[in-house]
Amino acid sequence: MMGLREAIVRGARRTRRRGDGVRAPRAGDGYEFAQLRGYVEGDDPRRIDWAASARVGGLQTRVFLEETTLVLAAFVDDSASMRVGRQRRLSDAAGDALRAWYGAAQSDDRSLRIVDDRIVRGAGPALHASSAAPFDLLRTLTFAAYVLPRGASLLALTDAYDLPDTPAAADLLLRVAARCDATLLLARDPWHDGLPLRGLRRVRDSESGRTRVLFFGRRASGRFVRAVAERERRIGDRFAAAGWRVGLLDESDGAASLGRAFGLR
Repeated sequence: MMGLREAIVRGARRTRRRGDGVRAPRAGDGYEFAQLRGYVEGDDPRRIDWAASARVGGLQTRVFLEETTLVLAAFVDDSASMRVGRQRRLSDAAGDALRAWYGAAQSDDRSLRIVDDRIVRGAGPALHASSAAPFDLLRTLTFAAYVLPRGASLLALTDAYDLPDTPAAADLLLRVAARCDATLLLARDPWHDGLPLRGLRRVRDSESGRTRVLFFGRRASGRFVRAVAERERRIGDRFAAAGWRVGLLDESDGAASLGRAFGLR
């Protein structure tokens, strides 16, 4: 089965064709044939080209070229709405996905994270970085569109509640996808399959902190489920139309959510 890094590399190649990002080639585990060279002790015997070896009278090894030295970039929505969940917080699932993302890096790859208006470099510092200002999705996307290296692979972990439905926002999504191989993991409402509430209940908006008394019955629960599904579809369609890869971030397993976004099981 194709691994996460290989899937990211394939996406990065797709971005290179679509946009103008350029990556430095390097010798790797093998995607495209580069050259033949004399066999060196320790070479994989499966890479020996026996026909070439017979022609030159000595063992010849096939050397492959991995087109991409990856730049793995990410940003994480740390707003209050990401700190809710049924069994665990969405922010914990985002942490799972982030660890899997940077865990796909090899020695020559670079790991970056956008935090506020700065870039944190290195997988360790990036995993533990924290923001000093409230999360602003438009501001973060704008930063990514202008500052990330061209051809970077970008992972966005957000619920996208603050993304306005405007032409300017749509253009910004296009700009980011033209610069990067961009992946959205859209945080899924923990109660997407139904609210465990009945009767009059006081509820609190996790983002604003405002409270309100509402009546919850069967019809209200059904409307909520439909509204959540419609929102996921609408947001996902907007990102996909701009050229993003789109997946859902499930609170139960962020790493698995990331794998599914790349077509892995």
